[in-house]
Amino acid sequence: MNRLANPFAPRRALPEKTRQIKAWVRELCKLDDAVVVSITELACRDEGCPDIETVIGIMRPSEKIETIRIHKEVAGISREDIFKR
Repeated sequence: MNRLANPFAPRRALPEKTRQIKAWVRELCKLDDAVVVSITELACRDEGCPDIETVIGIMRPSEKIETIRIHKEVAGISREDIFKR
């Protein structure tokens, strides 16, 4: 059976890279363990945006979710991408 790639399908997780990005975000924002950090790759539909972007959600208890958008795939994110925000 021939399968076509679905650009909206969830991408294969990169657990080690995701943990590293979360650690960088926690360091940058000085977050404690009560704060949840989520990492999601999404198809970007904005004009001039690459096909995939990474959205980092910072969820502090009883506060609005803070988001960081990086126009790269999870695999391509470096420490500098987080710290230049």
